[in-house]
Amino acid sequence: MRILVADDERDLNAVISRRLALENFSVDSCYDGEEAVDYLSFAEYDCVVLDIMMPKLSGLQVLEWIRNRKKNTPVLLLTAKDAVNDRVTGLNAGADDYIIKPFSLDELIARIHAVTRRQSGNTTNVLTAGNLVMNINTHSVTRGGVEINLSSKEFAILEYLLKNKGNVLSREKIEEHIWNYDYEGGSNVIDVYISYLRKKVDGENSEKLIKTVRGVGYIIKD
Repeated sequence: MRILVADDERDLNAVISRRLALENFSVDSCYDGEEAVDYLSFAEYDCVVLDIMMPKLSGLQVLEWIRNRKKNTPVLLLTAKDAVNDRVTGLNAGADDYIIKPFSLDELIARIHAVTRRQSGNTTNVLTAGNLVMNINTHSVTRGGVEINLSSKEFAILEYLLKNKGNVLSREKIEEHIWNYDYEGGSNVIDVYISYLRKKVDGENSEKLIKTVRGVGYIIKD
C-alpha cells in the first residue's frame, strides 16, 4: 500500500516513514499542507496520515480539500492530547480515525490497517483467494497450507491484488500503489513481478489464481 505522511515535525515524520517502509508500505512524506495537496493532486494513496497542526495549510484544511474532491481515501489525523475540538471537527469533516501524540508506532500501524481494511470491505487482516491465505499481521503467505516466501515488493503486489480481488488492475494502477515518487524503474517492472508471483503462488497448481486480462492488466479471483 502507498501512504502519504504529512507532518512538519521532521524527526517524527522520518521515524514514522522508516517504520512504515519496514512494514512493506510505500511511503511519500512532506512537511506542510500545501505540499500534501501537491502530492495528493498527482497520486493515489491507500491512506493519508495528516498532522492537524501544519504550516501553510492545516491538516483539517487538507482533509477538506480531499473530501471536496470526492476522494474517499482513508485519512488518519495526528492530534495533540488536549485538542478535543480538532478531533471532533476532523471526524465530522470526514476523517476516518485519529491518534493522539505521543503514540505507539504499533498502534499507528494497526489503525492504518483498520481504516484501509474498512475501505476495501475486508473484516480482518487475513486475505484469501481459493486456498491462498495471506496474513498481513504476520507477513505470511500460504497456499494449501504450504508456506510461500515472498520479497517485500512481491508481498505488497499480492496484497494489493487480494484487497481488490475480482477487479482488473492495470499495470499503471499497481505501480502507482506500490512504489513512491522516488521510484525510477523500467516499463515492464510489473510484468516481471507478476511473473515471479505466478511461479511462487500458482507454480504447479492446476488452479491458476493470477490471471491476465489482455490489454488491460491483472486480476486475482477464486
